[in-house]
Amino acid sequence: MANLNNKVVWVTGASSGIGEAVARQLCERGVRLIISARNRETLEKVRASCTHPDKVHVIPLDLSDPDSLEKKAGEALAIYGRVDVLIMSGGISQRSFALDTVMDVNRQLMEVNYFSSVTLTKALLPSMVENAWGMIVPVSSLVGKFGTPFRSGYSASKHALHGYFDSLRAEMWNKGIRVTIITPGFIRTNISVNAFSADGSATNKMDNAQARGMSADECATKMIRSIEREKEEVRIGGKETIGVLLKRYFPRIFSRMVRKAKVR
Repeated sequence: MANLNNKVVWVTGASSGIGEAVARQLCERGVRLIISARNRETLEKVRASCTHPDKVHVIPLDLSDPDSLEKKAGEALAIYGRVDVLIMSGGISQRSFALDTVMDVNRQLMEVNYFSSVTLTKALLPSMVENAWGMIVPVSSLVGKFGTPFRSGYSASKHALHGYFDSLRAEMWNKGIRVTIITPGFIRTNISVNAFSADGSATNKMDNAQARGMSADECATKMIRSIEREKEEVRIGGKETIGVLLKRYFPRIFSRMVRKAKVR
């Protein structure tokens, strides 16, 4: 079991949705918190609403700007001299057919959802190794385990997270570094509203399945519990999580089902 009390935790994507809910709940646990997203004003509102705002530091961060990420990681390390836990919940989704989607959208999805996670992780790993302890928590998705219509580029970026961080977990185990991959299903956030359409513009539409999904607070509670228990991978959501098992054990049946699934 990992005791997070007084640990330094950096949460990206903390201005809304799952990241915001995780930040609030961690603050209640006595964590020394660093929160990041693009909008400083929104982050300051999140900080002010936390139980112990004096323990919350704000670092604005744009995951689509790869050249800035190592510097931002340096800023995070400079606050307390270390980052014990990195929770990467920032990202963007997609709602478009593969045939219609411009290549720039695919590249942006990989940059924001995958490459930024690798860059931030690599920037923090040396200090974690030096301290002989650390936790890396990438937030993936159920479509990181299987693909569905309208999510081709998004699914690819999340699949990439599993490949990289499964390998990293095996490499870093003996150095005291733990990796917990979070795979949420339908969580009630604005991820579908902000998702890329085929040309890269925001869809500005809430998915019906998303609107009926688990609350961000409940998801955050399950996430934190899984991190404390040092689970390697955890699925969070409703009945949609069964898709992982169907894909594994009954792939042809799953394939027929997913063609008809209402995923938006």
